[in-house]
Amino acid sequence: MSEEPHPSTHPPLPPTTEDDRVSWLRLLRSRRVGPATFHRLMSEHGSADAALDALPGVARDAGVEDYTICPLGVVESEMRAAHAVGARLLSCRHAEYPEFLKQISDAPPLLWCIGDTGILKRPMIGLVGARNASSLGTRMAKSLAADLASRGFVITSGLARGVDTAAHLASLEGGTVAVMAGGVDVIYPAENTRLAQQIAETGVRVSEHPIGLTPQARHFPSRNRLISGMAQAVVVVEAAAKSGSLITARNALDQGREVMAVPGHPFDARASGCNMLIRDGAHLVRNAADIIDALPGAEATSVQPDLPLDAPQKAPPARSLRETAALHDQILRRLGPSPLAEDQLIRDLSASARSVAPVLLDLELDGQITRQPGGLLSLAR
Repeated sequence: MSEEPHPSTHPPLPPTTEDDRVSWLRLLRSRRVGPATFHRLMSEHGSADAALDALPGVARDAGVEDYTICPLGVVESEMRAAHAVGARLLSCRHAEYPEFLKQISDAPPLLWCIGDTGILKRPMIGLVGARNASSLGTRMAKSLAADLASRGFVITSGLARGVDTAAHLASLEGGTVAVMAGGVDVIYPAENTRLAQQIAETGVRVSEHPIGLTPQARHFPSRNRLISGMAQAVVVVEAAAKSGSLITARNALDQGREVMAVPGHPFDARASGCNMLIRDGAHLVRNAADIIDALPGAEATSVQPDLPLDAPQKAPPARSLRETAALHDQILRRLGPSPLAEDQLIRDLSASARSVAPVLLDLELDGQITRQPGGLLSLAR
């Protein structure tokens, strides 16, 4: 990618005070501020407090009138609710934040966690599949998860019925990560309440959503991007041709992760998605050894010099109103209903990421473009 390093990849330095945590959470919970917008605001203004001060003006300049930031009371209520359920707030600059997750373009600035957050620093494999898994699929998921856990890998999945449940159960002893579609304290499906409690005892449950949020259909794709984002590789055990597991696999490809699949019988609809993935180049998996053999070799991780949490960032060069309007028009002409990767857009514009980012933020706040998981952009519908 030609884009400059994303703010979410900065050295892991957490918010240092309660006021810092409140400011971060307040910014993230403000209207039209998702993970990618949060990172851009932090990069442009240097701190959450400065970004909060600037946000109404940024929205007004983008044509959004009567914009208000998230009320302080809402965040304080969320913090109290988190304390009541024993949840811990982990920032993207904290030492225990998953290293691979920092690398994705829309990394969650904050994660609510219940359990042992130290597990998040260990190597992870995402294991997902059908909710209506067959007996063979469930057995395969358990076998893979148990074998990988015995070799030191942490299994991450989504706590759903079927394959997810089997994977979590088989890897409980070694520690497993359950990524929640709603609040970290809201167990879905309810039948997995006991399993969720066990995960909190030996592993960790995580969510980017507010405490107490009941999961809706729209929350599951964003959860899937975290499962793949945390992991070195994603293994699909059983999946129909149109399923959430294939969304996770597509996220993994967008994020540069290895994608692997267990083959199935051509007449079994639950295997059609896996067979399609293998046809399109995914690694075929028969056992845990196949997964480990397909993992890329260990490579040195580049370490950037430490920066304090509120270190100001160098502002992009100023542009005239005419230049800004011209860049608006160029971006809108190049985008359509089909998603386009942000780094590809920047290359097409022959501009720097630092000059394009504030304009994308303006257009996003104005509702003219939509940011999708995986660093993709499209015109708003």
